[in-house]
Amino acid sequence: MENTPENPQEEIQPDMYLKPKFKISWQVIFAVVMFFYMYLPILVLTFYSFNKSRFSAGWEGFTLDWYVKLFSDTRILVALRNSLTVAVCAVAISAVLGTLMAVGLARYRFPGKSLYQGVSYLPIIIPDIATAVATLVFLAALAIPLSLWTIVAAHIVFCLAYIALAVSTRLADLNPYLEEAALDLGATPVEAFIKVLLPQLIPGIVSGCLLSFVLSMDDFLIASFTAGSGTTTLPMEIFSRIRTGVKPDINALSVLLIVGSGGLAFLAEYLRGRGEQKRTH
Repeated sequence: MENTPENPQEEIQPDMYLKPKFKISWQVIFAVVMFFYMYLPILVLTFYSFNKSRFSAGWEGFTLDWYVKLFSDTRILVALRNSLTVAVCAVAISAVLGTLMAVGLARYRFPGKSLYQGVSYLPIIIPDIATAVATLVFLAALAIPLSLWTIVAAHIVFCLAYIALAVSTRLADLNPYLEEAALDLGATPVEAFIKVLLPQLIPGIVSGCLLSFVLSMDDFLIASFTAGSGTTTLPMEIFSRIRTGVKPDINALSVLLIVGSGGLAFLAEYLRGRGEQKRTH
């Protein structure tokens, strides 16, 4: 006797599972459109950095000459050296001060702590133009001549805030009793900080330093207000050259800066993720 399904409508068709169903949600479409909108200028910039023409208006062929000429451009190399000097010095000093500030705010109580904590993160909120003007007025009031080192001092202000914020975020996830346990076992406060607390803060310190380094290399407003005569950073040099139009060599330099900044950002995120994995495991 042949078996037949009770409900003929429930009979399974042989090709029912052979036809894949593709369904694209509006969220996916929106995300693709937004990413395309954000990164289209970078793609256009990269495309024209290989343009043989001296002007960006028309395409005349593929070339790598603009990338080669960058490494023989004395003004670009001097500006790059100045930017690296400012960024490295500002980040190195801010790493020490920012870490100590974050630990002090998290571990100790003192009068005016809430007020100091709010003021210490103001450089992140205040517009760069306000910070630049305030720094220039302060230097003028103290009759300090402008130079490369006044740029370093100005950059420490916002680098300090970003590193302290990154370290504070890391401190919030740590066990506060680890240092007390080390002290109970005979360690001094300095030994407890160096051997117990500092190794756990390294991911936060490194990620904050990388972020501050990128921001320092990218800064134009604060550097232009606090730079002395003859002192030029890389953003200042780029700005002075694009006044007469954007040339392919500036396009090539911009592409290299984007790649370098993106690499540092990915490295900071990778280190932060590694720190989170170690904490959870």
